[in-house]
Amino acid sequence: MKILLIGEYSGLHNSLKDGLQLNGHSVTLLGTGDGFKRYPVDILIKSTFFEIPIFKFIAKIIDKLLKVSLNDIEIGIKTYFKIKRLKDFDVVQLINENSFKTIPNLEIILLKKIKKNNKNLFLLSCGTDYKSVQYTLNKNFRYSILTPYFNNEKLKNSYRHILKYNNKHFKKLHEYIYKNIKGVISSDLDYHIPLKKEDKYLGMIPNPINLNKIKYNKLKIDGEIIIFHGINTKNSIKKGNNYFQKAMEIIKKLHGNKVKYIEVKNLNYNDYVKSYESCHIFLDQVYAYDQGYNALEAMAKGKVVFTGAEKEWLDHYNLIEDSIAINALPETNYLVNKLTELINNPEKIESISVNARKFIENHHDFKNIASIYEDKWLKALKNEK
Repeated sequence: MKILLIGEYSGLHNSLKDGLQLNGHSVTLLGTGDGFKRYPVDILIKSTFFEIPIFKFIAKIIDKLLKVSLNDIEIGIKTYFKIKRLKDFDVVQLINENSFKTIPNLEIILLKKIKKNNKNLFLLSCGTDYKSVQYTLNKNFRYSILTPYFNNEKLKNSYRHILKYNNKHFKKLHEYIYKNIKGVISSDLDYHIPLKKEDKYLGMIPNPINLNKIKYNKLKIDGEIIIFHGINTKNSIKKGNNYFQKAMEIIKKLHGNKVKYIEVKNLNYNDYVKSYESCHIFLDQVYAYDQGYNALEAMAKGKVVFTGAEKEWLDHYNLIEDSIAINALPETNYLVNKLTELINNPEKIESISVNARKFIENHHDFKNIASIYEDKWLKALKNEK
C-alpha cells in the first residue's frame, strides 16, 4: 500500500513508518517536527517568518492579546501548497484532530484537499482531542491531566492548548473529521476509555516501538542509583513534574549518599535520549492510566519508569503491580515511599528492568504493531463496501 502519515509529536508515526516499510509498504510522513523536539519527517512544514526576532515578538503580542497564533496560520498556508502533490494514497492517517498544527478553519480546508485527492482517511487518538477532553472535563477519570486545573482555575491559561478542544471551532473540526474518516484508533487506555462507545472506533493498538533502534542493557546496581527526570516546561503542569521534584528534594535528604539525580529541560529528541542513557530510574508523569511514548522507549531500554500503570492497565495486560513499571500518583509521600523501596532494594530495579524490556517486546514491537494497523485499516475498508 501507499500510505501517508500526517503529524508527529512523540515518535509514534516514525516507528509505525519503520514497521510498515519492513512489511513492504511505501510510507510518507508529513509534519512540523514538533518544535524543539525535531522529530524526523519526510515533508517538513515549519514556521520560519514568525521565527525572525521582530516578527516573533509581534506574533507573541498578538497571540497574548487576541489568542491568535500567527505561527499556526503560517504553517497552515505553507501546508496548503505542500499537499497539492500528495495524491492517490491508499491510506491517510492523522496523528490527532489537530495534525497539521494550524487553526481549525485552515485545518478543515487542508483536510478537504487531502480528502479530495485521497479517499481513505483514518484518525489516531494518542493525545488530547475533543472526545478525550470532554470525557475528562466531565470528571470521568479518578484523576487526569486536568486535575491541577480542577483544583486551581487560575491555571486556565496554562491549559489553553488542551481546553481549546472544547471550543466551538475545534468542535466543528472534530465533527468534520468524524464525518469523513473511515475509523479512529487509540494508542493507549487514556484515549481508549473515552472512545469505547464511539461508532467509528476501531479499537486500541498499542504504541509501536522500534526495538531495532533501542539497545537494551541489563541494569546492574554497583554504586549510586541514578534517577532521571526530563521536563518539557510547556507541559510540566499536566505531567505533574512538580510532584517528582518535591519527592526528589526529600529523597536527596534521605538518601543523598545513595542516589544521583539528573534533571533536564526542553531538550530535542536526540539529546533527550542521550541524557537518560545512564539512569536506572526514569520519572515520566503522574496523571495517566497507561504509558505514553517517552515511558515506553525508556522501558525498552530497561529503565524502571514511574508513569501511568493503573489497575485498568494491569487488568488489560494481566500484570502484577510494580512488576513492569511503577504507577506514579500525584502524591509526594507516595512517590517518596516507592522510590525509597527501590533504593533500599536494588535487586527490584534489576528485576523490573528485565520485565520492562520483555513487556515492550511482547506488546509494542513495531513490526507486529504495523501489521495490526494494516489489518484494522483493511477490515474497515472492507466492511464499508
